[in-house]
Amino acid sequence: MIHIFLHFLVPAFVAGGFFRRYWVHAYLLMIATMVVDLDHLLASPIYDPNRCSIGFHPLHQPELVLLYLLLCIPAKTRLIGLGLCIHMLLDAVDCQLTSGLWIS
Repeated sequence: MIHIFLHFLVPAFVAGGFFRRYWVHAYLLMIATMVVDLDHLLASPIYDPNRCSIGFHPLHQPELVLLYLLLCIPAKTRLIGLGLCIHMLLDAVDCQLTSGLWIS
């Protein structure tokens, strides 16, 4: 539940902190990139709390993260790229937490 909450909270902080003049537009565009999670519908089961999204789902492949980073460079695609990068970063952190790598 915290993971899903962060997918809404972190883009809000980024939009408010870096795109103040048009923060609502920036926030909504970054939130819209959560459509990337539609690739979860291709998995069986659709939701597995112990499964790492990164490297498993088609739109969560490490090679695509490079593309998402490149989308951050042009101004026209920057918010989409940021939304996707934030999403992948949060998913990667979730993978680390659920795998127990950060727990000693």
